Amino acid sequence: MLESKIENRLKKEVEKNGGLALKFTSPGMAGVPDRLVLLPKGRIAFVELKAPGKKLRPLQLKRKEQLEVLGFKVYVIDSYKRIDKFIGEMVE
Repeated sequence: MLESKIENRLKKEVEKNGGLALKFTSPGMAGVPDRLVLLPKGRIAFVELKAPGKKLRPLQLKRKEQLEVLGFKVYVIDSYKRIDKFIGEMVE
């Protein structure tokens, strides 16, 4: 399965739950997660999307850890099943 299909599904599921899944880029800082997810009630998370079985590159892992130290949730999603789990955690 292509990463783009997983990304499209994530976007649809977030929107179905009243949120936004914004494409996230940060000029001058490589390795940031692909999407900034904003959900009702002030819930926010960063999401890195991967094709099934693909792992984070070292720089992506570093950025994930930096964001988590600041208290943000960072998810790595590589399947529809993980999208469902993510939505379940974020919407509860």
